[in-house]
Amino acid sequence: MIARFAALFVLLLATGAAHAQSMNAEAAKRFVTGKLFAFNCVDGSRGLGRIYADGSVIGTIQTNGSGPMRSVWLPPGTLRVKGEAICASLKGLSFEPCFNLNRTGEHSFRGSVSGLGMVAYCDFTRRMSVAGLGPHPQLLEPPRPEAASSAGQERK
Repeated sequence: MIARFAALFVLLLATGAAHAQSMNAEAAKRFVTGKLFAFNCVDGSRGLGRIYADGSVIGTIQTNGSGPMRSVWLPPGTLRVKGEAICASLKGLSFEPCFNLNRTGEHSFRGSVSGLGMVAYCDFTRRMSVAGLGPHPQLLEPPRPEAASSAGQERK
């Protein structure tokens, strides 16, 4: 079940439009890495997520527009550049989907699964901040020594 949600989340996060400006893999990576995006998909699914430089993903998803909002965390290496494509590697998925990303505005893009065109796509809009989804994954980064020492000084 988790693999199913993870696969859907990756498809939704990294899923292009014919009328938009196509982005190659490096341009897409620069445009999305570390930024928070809300997404709405053609099947009604929606959520919020952030893709990190190491290919990990943290966010939330509500599938098919109903039911509970679920938290999702995908490990480093889940998303990666493969030639000129952005592809996903997921346990439990028998193939490695690749995605077309097309910029639709200054802070937005549409993504589709390569080869499926307009059938499977999601629209993404950049958000500035949401509590709990800071600019860096909390679980992946230990506290910096200088931050710990300055925090200790403030308590004295």
